[in-house]
Amino acid sequence: MAIPLPLTSYSPISTSSSIPRTSFVPLTPRHRNFFSEQNFSRRVLISCSSSSSSNNGSTPESMNGSGLKGQSSFPGMPSFDGTTSKPPVKWRRVLLKVSGEALAGDEEQNIDPKVTMAIAREVAAVTRLGIEVAIVVGGGNIFRGSTWAGCSGLDRSSADYIGMLATVMNAIFLQATMESIGIPTRVQTAFRMSEVAEPYIRRRAIRHLEKGRVVIFAAGTGNPFFTTDTAAALRCAEINAEVVLKATNVDGVFDDDPKRNPNARLHESLTYQEVTSKDLSVMDMTAITLCQENNIPVVVFNLSEPGNIAKAIKGERVGTLIGGTWNSTVAAT
Repeated sequence: MAIPLPLTSYSPISTSSSIPRTSFVPLTPRHRNFFSEQNFSRRVLISCSSSSSSNNGSTPESMNGSGLKGQSSFPGMPSFDGTTSKPPVKWRRVLLKVSGEALAGDEEQNIDPKVTMAIAREVAAVTRLGIEVAIVVGGGNIFRGSTWAGCSGLDRSSADYIGMLATVMNAIFLQATMESIGIPTRVQTAFRMSEVAEPYIRRRAIRHLEKGRVVIFAAGTGNPFFTTDTAAALRCAEINAEVVLKATNVDGVFDDDPKRNPNARLHESLTYQEVTSKDLSVMDMTAITLCQENNIPVVVFNLSEPGNIAKAIKGERVGTLIGGTWNSTVAAT
């Protein structure tokens, strides 16, 4: 079927003027590609700049509302070239170590929901800044293998395995809390528990972090005789995290027990050698040695202080820094 197509032509009536005259010609198959999707889906970019020299030679599409090429007017907001400006922070990938005792809160119950919600909210605040967060949880609030070893014929290895199961319980509880406020979270265990969590796979864990998910490592290292502090140092080195953040019930590392000595002084920074030579009870020696060999700094801070988790993750001064120095200005990435 031929479709009539209007065609305008001019037929002279007199020598001084002409009147347009419309005639119709059939639309043949060779004209039908004029109405193809390609022709109708073309887009046109119109430049409204007054001159090419007004923006120092930059094309209009490379400029944003503030006149800055490739940057957004507001931190954390996408710019016109598709990139996202990130506020300056000290670390971009961190590992947060939360002890089981800290999850217990006032110790009236094994897990305090208020504590887990406080952790989830502060982690949510920093993940929006593009910081990748992994977490290692302890299990001392439920079962501590070293304490129960020898009771009723329970050997140390079996006691430690029970303690690993306790860390899985804490991890699942913390995961549920985080996902209730919209934080995508994955739990990975050192031994297989496929019905409740993923097995620990290093490359998969890193991929989760790159996608903005929080990864909780449970079951320690999967081996008895190793603490969750050692698991934190090991996972930190494996996933290429930049720091271990150890959340405890004290403000940091003191030169004496602050509960017995009110004049105990808080250390702002320490070296690995000072920790080992003074036998400071920060982490076990295996964990400290592993951090030292891999140049991983450790920050010890108080979990119960509101805002401390976010400050520690963003690299602000809080607690005690081991194996590093506080910079006056944080590094930008």
